Amino acid sequence: MKHVIVTGASRGIGLELVRQYLSRGDRVTAAARDASAASLAELVKSQADRLTVRALDVKTQSSIDAFASALGDAPVDVLVNNAAIAGHRGALESFAMDEALEVFATNAIGPVLLTRALRKNLRRGTDPRVAHITSGMGSISENTSGGWYAYRMSKAALNMASKNLALEFEHEGILSAVINPGWVKTDMGGQGAPTDVRDSAAGIIRVIDGLTAPRSGAFLDYRGEREIGW
Repeated sequence: MKHVIVTGASRGIGLELVRQYLSRGDRVTAAARDASAASLAELVKSQADRLTVRALDVKTQSSIDAFASALGDAPVDVLVNNAAIAGHRGALESFAMDEALEVFATNAIGPVLLTRALRKNLRRGTDPRVAHITSGMGSISENTSGGWYAYRMSKAALNMASKNLALEFEHEGILSAVINPGWVKTDMGGQGAPTDVRDSAAGIIRVIDGLTAPRSGAFLDYRGEREIGW
């Protein structure tokens, strides 16, 4: 049984990851800005022995500190940095400083600060790994449509952060990778997206399980072996 932490766990891909990790017998700490979310409360009713729900706003240092303090010295085997916001999807004229800073804080800076705060817990884990849920929209080489300035830039920054973490953790046995979940039917992706959230989550878990040291730092696709161009 692994101890898995999933951020942004109250809906979408995060919630489905929590469900699937629980269904295979793992112990999960579900982190969400709203720890009282009905979606998580329903799961707690049937999985109270293996599911813990904790409040976490990844863009707030005090919230990260409180979350890490509540974990104490508990080993963490898998950390999934999933929490993210989209920001405005338009072209250059819609780019705004305040919104962009919030997107960066949530999507890129928060995951780094949380990973740092839980470093001691990961060191105590078994074959520990950190998975950052990125986006194909964070790929510079595969950007053919533009727009989504803050979101694209934040995910590209997350990709760089993961590579840095992989290098820094190289001698600690902690693996780090970014995973593209695909275009998924969620509140963010919309109902026109081609990928079911269950398929995306299952693929993400397979990629996390199969991650090896030579691929630590890679930009991976949820469907399997393909590495995405930076």
